[in-house]
Amino acid sequence: MALVSFFFGTPGYTYVKPCGNPLPRVAQGQNLPSKGAGRFFHSDEFEFLDKAATVTEDDLSERKNPWRLCTITQVEEAKCVLKMLPVWLCTIIYSVVFTQMASLFVEQGDVMHSYIGKFHLPAASMSAFDICSVLICTGIYRQILVPFAGRLSGNPKGLTELQRMGIGLIIGMLAMLAAGATEIERLKNVVDGHKVSSLSIFWQIPQYVLVGASEVFMYVGQLEFFNGQAPDGIKSFGSSLCMASISLGNYVSSMLVNMVMKITAKGDKPGWIPDDLNTGHMDRFYFLLAVLTAFDFLIYLFCAKWYKPINIDDSQNGIEMEKQGDDVLAKV
Repeated sequence: MALVSFFFGTPGYTYVKPCGNPLPRVAQGQNLPSKGAGRFFHSDEFEFLDKAATVTEDDLSERKNPWRLCTITQVEEAKCVLKMLPVWLCTIIYSVVFTQMASLFVEQGDVMHSYIGKFHLPAASMSAFDICSVLICTGIYRQILVPFAGRLSGNPKGLTELQRMGIGLIIGMLAMLAAGATEIERLKNVVDGHKVSSLSIFWQIPQYVLVGASEVFMYVGQLEFFNGQAPDGIKSFGSSLCMASISLGNYVSSMLVNMVMKITAKGDKPGWIPDDLNTGHMDRFYFLLAVLTAFDFLIYLFCAKWYKPINIDDSQNGIEMEKQGDDVLAKV
């Protein structure tokens, strides 16, 4: 059904021919067309970059070199990327939290009672509760939270993208606390000589539901933020930041597990996450992630407060000035 739907929708898709490379555009940058883009207002952050748009006598006498002289548009695009990077770095820890759903959550479920009568429920299938949580929370957010928050704040979106990402971090931290509490209870119900705890696998539902709820706020808000704040000339770069966050989150998760095992598994100590989870303390690792997420949230608050959205003149006059501005070098 998905394939048929895809083929039916393909003819109606509008293809926009890509042009240029976003990385050199930010680094020096290239004169790329910006369809529908307004004129950038000058921003006060990273003022040292303004030198790139300063015309010197050498620039007037020599042939234009894009690595020596840029337009205001190109300078402001570089500033936009630099301003987004601190916010982006704060999202990596959330990706570490999200990664646990496909790794340690499954290992935890494997050593819990997972039978309904004679039917064995695979631990990995518990992610269905995450999917259900995403569907339900999306509906609640759109139908209830957005109108309510919109009336309070006057923002038609209800919450800004930065606010949504912050809420996502908080819920992600709660998911780790719930996972740690479940692990403590699981260890209490381990019978000597048995590898599997007598605690039902359905005790994992809260942590899966919380991860799903955090996705609605973090990943959707993150995608809208980087797409909305990236200038038209480097939209693909803004989108790639979201994927890079998830990728780095997986690497950081593996690094944390290895570091924790090297530090905690010394001598006769099995460590926090040994092969036999009944002899370890995976709950402490979950709580460690909760602490890291809380610390990351505090840094995020500072970055979100410091961040100023891009300021573009979308008026027709601004568009016309932008077209001329790419050919006229600004003297700052």
